[in-house]
Amino acid sequence: MADTEIGSPDPAATFAAEPGDAAVRPAADRIPGAGARRRRGAWLVIAVPAAVALVVGGYQIGAPSLWRDEAYTKDAIARPFTQIFALLGHQDAVHGAYYLLMHVVAAVFGTSATALRFPSLCAMVIAAGFVAATGRRAAALALAPGGDERAGRGVNVPALTGLLSGLLFATAPYMTYYAQMIRSYAIETMFAVIASYLLLRAWPDGRWRWWLGYGAAVALTGLFNIFGLLLLAAHGVTLLLADARGQAAAGRRIGRIPLRWLAVCSAAVIVLAPLLALASRQQGQIAWLSRPTFNAMLRLAANLAGSRLLILPFALLALGGLVAAWRADGWRPLNPAAIALPWLVVPPFVLIAASFVKPVYYVRYVEFCLPALSILAGAGLTGLIRLAAATPLGRQRLGGQGPGLRKLGSLRLAWLPGVLAGAVLAALLAGPQHAIRQSAARPDNLRLASAIVAAHEQPGDVVFYLPATMHVLGTGYPAPFSRLRDIARNKSAVASATLTGTEITSPAVLKSRFTDVRRVWVVTGGSNRKFPTPSTPMDKEKLALLAGAGMHVLHRWQAGEVMLTLYGT
Repeated sequence: MADTEIGSPDPAATFAAEPGDAAVRPAADRIPGAGARRRRGAWLVIAVPAAVALVVGGYQIGAPSLWRDEAYTKDAIARPFTQIFALLGHQDAVHGAYYLLMHVVAAVFGTSATALRFPSLCAMVIAAGFVAATGRRAAALALAPGGDERAGRGVNVPALTGLLSGLLFATAPYMTYYAQMIRSYAIETMFAVIASYLLLRAWPDGRWRWWLGYGAAVALTGLFNIFGLLLLAAHGVTLLLADARGQAAAGRRIGRIPLRWLAVCSAAVIVLAPLLALASRQQGQIAWLSRPTFNAMLRLAANLAGSRLLILPFALLALGGLVAAWRADGWRPLNPAAIALPWLVVPPFVLIAASFVKPVYYVRYVEFCLPALSILAGAGLTGLIRLAAATPLGRQRLGGQGPGLRKLGSLRLAWLPGVLAGAVLAALLAGPQHAIRQSAARPDNLRLASAIVAAHEQPGDVVFYLPATMHVLGTGYPAPFSRLRDIARNKSAVASATLTGTEITSPAVLKSRFTDVRRVWVVTGGSNRKFPTPSTPMDKEKLALLAGAGMHVLHRWQAGEVMLTLYGT
């Protein structure tokens, strides 16, 4: 007996093609109202995850304190355009596009944490919608001409894959983390997802409009973070995995690689060449990176999943997505696994491997791979529901013949495994979602540090930053720090066209300025939360002056990684 009721459209066929596709519409479209229902359902697949991302990512968006990277952004975008360009010539060229965008945002909406984080939230909301669209599109391609639309066994495979993929992304703790961060990572992620979706449109279609859109999305991904260009390597692997059987993969190709893909990728890299050249001259900014260890890789897995407890559930769902792709037709054409697996694996692998020659890997640099895990896990969860639907028990219906139970009559027991899996994930996600909103989830609590200084400062207090780059710790909430005498300062950040300004280089000059000093604040911020060992002549002179004046520690406070030590006589 067929799984769908007599006279109702086959859900798998209804959503196999997206609005505007050239694919032949199912016969169900001839049923009055079927087309309208299909269009509404198609938009709901995108709108629901986007709405969830808006609520989840927007909740308490202004609550966590700024941390040092956000302070860099806040300080940089407060400068005029000309001074921002001057800064980019010396430092942070990789964030230039973001600084220019946020300069406009700050001028219009202000510089509160909520206002400055809102663009990241908007980017993640759009990304959630495109994650759903990408999952749906990939699943539809796997069922498109040449595939078996009845394989869903009454389950709307493309729509369900897209919806679950979008919801998994929208509820991911690290979606929230980057949606509430004044940095470019959320916007990079948005363009990476858009590029992946456009690849799924351009490859079967072959028309230039799709390829040009894809090339623009890739270029924008790299513009907001040059490591985002690693998406091209992932997409290259996807195309190598793709099989053109049954697809209208138009255009000339070298093997399985479309020439138009090579053309637009080359154009994107050429357009970004000046930025890449400038960034290569500023690579000293990532000199603090070290070779990745096993713990770094474990942290990557925990970040993508949401917590260490979630690694195993997401790994099992991702494995289910791979199995579902293989069972479809021995790894048929473009499908959720073919687009998501290279996207998830290739960029981290390239950066980690390169880091054994020269360290370039950090977990934030591959954050744009988060949507890939959601798509793979969404496909796995859909596969679980389809597997349950194939069993005799799965074909049974809930409800009875009474009028109060008729609405439950169309709900199959096949959905129960998916519902249970979703409930388990929701329970496991609740804790990390709560924790990710706390200031403790950020390396620094600059709001608390500022409050401590405001509560305990006295007129005439001096401040030493150890090392000099720790000036950034006073720029997130600058008012109390600006009242401290910075006697080591040479040029301000604006005057020197740098992120933190410069200090004098002569210990003798610093000693001559150290007069009438009764109390000194020493501001440090090491990840080990220990007082740093001075390594430069100036830093050694700072501590020598404290010892020579007979000063001792009056109090020490910790605000995340920020350490405030007050010395006095």
